[in-house]
Amino acid sequence: MRLSLYQPMPAPPPPPGPVTVPMSRLLRTASPSVQFRATKAFWPKAAAEAGWATLPYASRQGWHLLLMQDGDGQWPGGMLTVPAGLSLEGIGTIPAYRRLLELGWDPESPALSSTKRLLFRLLAEDDDPSFLAEMMPKEWDDDLIKRGRLLLREGAAAALAQAGYESDPRLRGAARRLVDRVMTFLKSPLAQKPWIRLGNQHVLPAEVTAPSFHLLVMLGYMPHFRSEHYEFMDRLYTYLTQPWPRQQPVQQVGPHLLEQPHLVLGDLLPTRNAMDADMASSLGWLEVMARIGFLKKHDGWCKLLDRLLDDRDRKHVWTPPRSVEMPERVPVWSWPLLPLSDPTFGEPTDSAFSADVTFRLALIAQLSGREIELL
Repeated sequence: MRLSLYQPMPAPPPPPGPVTVPMSRLLRTASPSVQFRATKAFWPKAAAEAGWATLPYASRQGWHLLLMQDGDGQWPGGMLTVPAGLSLEGIGTIPAYRRLLELGWDPESPALSSTKRLLFRLLAEDDDPSFLAEMMPKEWDDDLIKRGRLLLREGAAAALAQAGYESDPRLRGAARRLVDRVMTFLKSPLAQKPWIRLGNQHVLPAEVTAPSFHLLVMLGYMPHFRSEHYEFMDRLYTYLTQPWPRQQPVQQVGPHLLEQPHLVLGDLLPTRNAMDADMASSLGWLEVMARIGFLKKHDGWCKLLDRLLDDRDRKHVWTPPRSVEMPERVPVWSWPLLPLSDPTFGEPTDSAFSADVTFRLALIAQLSGREIELL
């Protein structure tokens, strides 16, 4: 009797089930901005009806931001400053602009249009020192000025892409230059071993041009551009799935050693603990990975999304476990995501915060290809 050496291939795992969105509850209890965003994402026929387009302008937070804006389209906190906690005081122009977009405000509204002109000027690498805002060093330093202009260019590109200006040749040109810069790094051995030793610490040399969180946000809102740069996207996925090093991202910039918290050095969410430590950034990472098509390819990120969905109650509303923390200061790139609710006496209600995350989880699931069922 001859035994066959053929082993049948195991059956593929079943596709993930549909995600239920408690739409009726969101329409009753969520903030106007969440109601608008959820309706537009999951119930587009209703969003097309008269009156829905004005719903985001019932946001008190949005009007607070608008009243803080200067006549030239800037906010008083410079360009990339974010306040601590839930305060809006001292907010910078780029995160304020992106928060208004998250709240559902029309990018062609007068207030955002004036900021749009400023952001396009940042893309053009304007050499006017006043445009460096808080990035301007106390003493003239070419290396620091070059770094500041790059940071502002990436932040402006992310904001303009989120506003829907992918087809604008100015944004596409800036995006191509940013991608070419990172592609050189991804093709080099530095992508695997970027560290050098200086004294008693490991730092990134000046040649390391790693992708930034702003670049990832930009790519998330430029689907046509991504399809034109498939080789870059393949290399980027390999890079983003490697372990995040233990060292802090400190880089040699000319004679200076500077922290570079905006740089991405690998997988931001390797574990549940990492996810619970900063819910805004975790949701931001999962959303960006879903938008660029990476989430459904990565088993670990899919499981983390499932864990968050499992944290919902029987009514499919997310409730924060005890392990979830909201840090006092959220990174610039993820600050615009939360909260979309209007704080009451300086603090959002539990139900409002739960509604924010419930909507965001459903949006991430939809962007990753999951079926959505409305309840």
